[in-house]
Amino acid sequence: MLWSQTFLPTLKETPADAEIVSHQLLLRAGLVRKLTGGLYTFLPMGLRVLRKIERIIRQEMDRAGGVELLMPALQPIDIWQASGRYETASGVLFKVRDSARKDWVLGPTHEEVITSLAANELNSYRQLPKNFYQIQTKFRDEIRPRFGLMRAKEFLMKDAYSFDATDAGAMASYQRMYDAYNRIFARCGLQAFPVEADTGVIGGNHSHEFMVPAETGENDVVYCESGKYAANIEKAVSRGSVEATPAESTGAAPERFATPGVVTIEALAAAPYGVSARHQIKTLVLIADSKPMLVLMRGDDSLNEAKLLAKTGAVQVRPATPDEIVALLGARPGSLGAVAATLKTAVPVLADEALRGGRGMTTGANEDGFHLRHVDIDRDLKVGAWHDLRTVKVGEACVETGQPLKIRRAIEVGHVFKLGTKYSEKLNATFLAEDGSRHPAVMGCYGIGVTRTLQAVIEQCHDKDGIRWPVSVAPFAVCLTPLVVTPGSQPMTLALDLQARLEAAGIETILDDRDERPGVKFKDSELVGFPLRVNLGEKSLAKGEIELKPRGGTMRMVPIAEAAAEVIAWVRAESERLGAA
Repeated sequence: MLWSQTFLPTLKETPADAEIVSHQLLLRAGLVRKLTGGLYTFLPMGLRVLRKIERIIRQEMDRAGGVELLMPALQPIDIWQASGRYETASGVLFKVRDSARKDWVLGPTHEEVITSLAANELNSYRQLPKNFYQIQTKFRDEIRPRFGLMRAKEFLMKDAYSFDATDAGAMASYQRMYDAYNRIFARCGLQAFPVEADTGVIGGNHSHEFMVPAETGENDVVYCESGKYAANIEKAVSRGSVEATPAESTGAAPERFATPGVVTIEALAAAPYGVSARHQIKTLVLIADSKPMLVLMRGDDSLNEAKLLAKTGAVQVRPATPDEIVALLGARPGSLGAVAATLKTAVPVLADEALRGGRGMTTGANEDGFHLRHVDIDRDLKVGAWHDLRTVKVGEACVETGQPLKIRRAIEVGHVFKLGTKYSEKLNATFLAEDGSRHPAVMGCYGIGVTRTLQAVIEQCHDKDGIRWPVSVAPFAVCLTPLVVTPGSQPMTLALDLQARLEAAGIETILDDRDERPGVKFKDSELVGFPLRVNLGEKSLAKGEIELKPRGGTMRMVPIAEAAAEVIAWVRAESERLGAA
């Protein structure tokens, strides 16, 4: 490829609306251009990277037993209604209507479509297991698309769906995908690691996310330095989540006391009351799927909403309004509690495990300006269900090792779920077992954000001068840079000859044939991030040498006659380091 024959519009200045470095470099290196918020056109270099990532994904999916197909992006709403997600996922669905006034969904994912296919085609245990995958455009109605490809309205995704006859078989399929994902991200040059994760609206009961550490990531990952524990903050637990609240001495019954103007945990902890947050019961009044509930937390803990949704099966939850709270409990926020004797209305009560067995606690009296002390949770409260509902904090002890937990930001690039029979039951994807009985298939689903993975590589692999592509996904492995491009000149003649020899050996090259100053060429090569630059200048050629400059590495001189072999060896060594297939 000649630079002059492609389209590579690099930018010197950083676009004002590019918030993070990977987004800035996507634009400055001429990989993409923004159409509008959340929508991007892939330019030639960006498309080449995208295709490299796709190729790695296909190789590893095929290696793991996946069968590629392609499903429609436009989907009928009836299958979404059958699964229940037409309501639960309504916030991200693009809904369209055709000329016949029929409603459709632009697919954000394809569980419903693939399960409908399986219902019609997989009828016997002899046809199982099966794992179908596709690389397909997805659509999600992001309210605030941002960070370039990280959170877009339209994006490319690899999604796979496994169907097994047994739970054990489904776990084996899950493990194959888990292992394949580790290989995929390693081959892309990413330092990605799996963490335990919440299943969210996808559903299921077993899930891992693959995270790329990055300060600009949108996910908080809780981890132990030993490497034995890592989880998304929405799933994470610690020993603090299961250790009981220390019991204080308590009286024969709760004691009401005046707390005028005290409506916060901090105010009750201050003088003259001096009730530590650890010995306060925080009462949250929530509306879950239109029904009120009380959720009790220790005063020094915060509710993890994802855990609450997972434990209750609720689709949506929100804080009750002040008027709703007064109507339910007879008091305003700040004086609320769940002591049975003070409740005027029957309402479900859920409590965090950290409160279990607490004695000598203090909580609101459901009377403005008053609290209750000497509360014994087992004696005075009627808790309907106990769950781990708290958000883990830095420094708490790891449940595996006891070491202090840490939290860091990360980018989610992949997610694997064991779905069970949630979709197969609702969409009638059943099979005939060997004994003649009929059962729903046990499913798994597995997603990789292909466009997000591209940007995650940039986020992890860059420096002050631009992108540093791993050779496995670079648009071109080698940039040949003759400093004189006049036809027939020695630098240009040798560059063309070297390009022919490299490409014959399977090494992808771009030859910078622009009539520009060396500094401009070098800066553009560094910005776009080609792994190896080969400089051909008249002065070095006069000495019988060519310059090899790895991106981010040290320049070295090699004899002209050895240049092709040196470049081939370097590229192949880098490819092997990344585990090329």
